[in-house]
Amino acid sequence: MSILKKPSLSFWQIFNMNVGFLGIQYSFGLQQTAVNPLFLYLGATEEMLPILNIAGPVTGLIVQPIIGAISDKTWSPKWGRRKPFFLIGAIIGSLCLFAFPASPLLWFAVGLLWILDVGNNMAMEPYRAFVGDKLPEKQLSLGYQMQSLFVGAGILIAMGSIVIFQKMFGAETVNGDGVVPTWMFYSFCVGGILSITTVLWSVFKTPEIPPSEEELVEINKVKGSPIFERFLQPFKEILVAIKDMPSFMWKLGAVYLFQWYALFVYWQYITPLFMKTMDYGISEAASQSAQMSLTYNIVTMVVALALVPLTLKYGGKKIYAMSLVGTGIALFAIPFINDSLLVLAPMVLFGIGWAAMMGIPYTMVSKVVPQDRRGVYMGILNMMIVIPMGIETVTFGPIYKYLLGGSAINAILFAGAFFVISAILAMRLNITKDNK
Repeated sequence: MSILKKPSLSFWQIFNMNVGFLGIQYSFGLQQTAVNPLFLYLGATEEMLPILNIAGPVTGLIVQPIIGAISDKTWSPKWGRRKPFFLIGAIIGSLCLFAFPASPLLWFAVGLLWILDVGNNMAMEPYRAFVGDKLPEKQLSLGYQMQSLFVGAGILIAMGSIVIFQKMFGAETVNGDGVVPTWMFYSFCVGGILSITTVLWSVFKTPEIPPSEEELVEINKVKGSPIFERFLQPFKEILVAIKDMPSFMWKLGAVYLFQWYALFVYWQYITPLFMKTMDYGISEAASQSAQMSLTYNIVTMVVALALVPLTLKYGGKKIYAMSLVGTGIALFAIPFINDSLLVLAPMVLFGIGWAAMMGIPYTMVSKVVPQDRRGVYMGILNMMIVIPMGIETVTFGPIYKYLLGGSAINAILFAGAFFVISAILAMRLNITKDNK
């Protein structure tokens, strides 16, 4: 298949195409820090938190690879290939964010989380492929590290909104009595606005590259097939892509197994940790957790683009592995610091790690997968993220209760150990001709 030559883009063109990630990541930032406290407000217990978060892994496992496969075979002269999907996803996400703090019952909020995750995953996967579609190989590192910058910025604004609105309206101490505090309403409202407006910015600022003649023939062939065949087509694409998957991606899957299991543990148990180590109520612990996220996402924004020349000089594998070790060290330190300011220091290492995690693997994968199947492979890469998360949601509750003694301190240390294991496995990530 002939490959269209892609023109190099300016810094600001790459910036504009990634702005939509800001709103998507604000939403994910609320999921990391505000959704679990909201569940606690509505009566959930700590050991219920993993299973209540199963929506993310399940919807990511189903939605992203399917949307990726469908978008590979989609083209509209007016809307493009990827943009229709992340625009629809952003609209769904916005509506859910507006509704979240009005949840009258725990299970209503859990249901909203499922719908929100569908929208976020519908927006996320085509966005990853969108960057790979637009940029020549020499600019892929800059493109994905720019996404990493907006990952940090989106979560940073989400955490900042929590801190600011708590100071404005008070961090009410409410413990499972079904009352959602005022600050949550405003944080989720800002998310609903950002989710749609930032995506619209990228949609209107960035045209997509038309498919080649061969790709158009294949796209039109799919359009002209019977409805049942069109329904099955994405599933066939996924199965074939897994069968043909480069060996590099299998090795990356092993890294992701430990990395994303650990991240999910951290996000779920950092608030309960502060309730124990600093004797905080839910709102105070959520505020401290938000400040942790603020700190590491500021670092992520600062270092994201700085990682581009480092990865070019030393190789993505080494920088990625070192960042994972640093993240593990950060988690080993946090439980033993009971000062609200000093505990922010390990977040410098965490922020460097987060910047690497959100950029380097996508750059590597984009270099080893076929251009005309980038959407489905980015979806499969997300499966490697959500499968560990799914495993965590069904296994960590019993581990937390019986193996770790119901201790949030032990949960964070457990996550740190998993980061070190992921770093060791990352040293196997070599890009060679056999990977392609």
